[in-house]
Amino acid sequence: MVSIDVIESSPSRLRVRLGGVDRAYANAIRRIAISEVPTMAIDDVVILENSSVMFDELVSHRLGLIPLKTDLDRYNLPEDCDCKNALGCPKCRVLLVLDAEATDRILTVSSGDLISEDPESKPVSDIIPIVKLAPGQKIKLEAYARLGKGSEHAKWQPTSVSTLIETAKPDEFELCIESVGSLSAPEIFARAIQRIQQSLTEIAAQIKA
Repeated sequence: MVSIDVIESSPSRLRVRLGGVDRAYANAIRRIAISEVPTMAIDDVVILENSSVMFDELVSHRLGLIPLKTDLDRYNLPEDCDCKNALGCPKCRVLLVLDAEATDRILTVSSGDLISEDPESKPVSDIIPIVKLAPGQKIKLEAYARLGKGSEHAKWQPTSVSTLIETAKPDEFELCIESVGSLSAPEIFARAIQRIQQSLTEIAAQIKA
């Protein structure tokens, strides 16, 4: 009989004991939590002005690695959105703008300076540094975020930790998931199981066909 016992649960960390399951199934949950649960991340950046010492490409790379709060019930994956537009729409993308200038002192531009058109889709932390500006330097840009999966790029991975260890009992494992903050750890776990169920349903349908 399959059993799931919660050992520890918080928005940032989840530990569960899985009993009566095959190792392959338990490990599938771990792997899907890393690579198949979507999150929001900046994917396209339009640099309007950049007089800092950092190249445009490096600024864009840093922006892409900033975790963003994600509502999976509110946004669609680009390939699933009915807009069928390469530029996206409000159902599948979010615009964030950055406009910062240093005047009389060195300014550290951070994730908190990013202004999102959706207050619910913003950086998980306001103190992630992006670039330093010397007096007189300026940076102005538009950043477009979309849903994606860790299998496509690491910036869409919802987990910082996803581990599976055996316990002293046969067919029992302990799964630990730590979130980067885009989604809560319990939601990552639930979405991973939903993804497995969806895949099995699709396989069954193909076999019947």
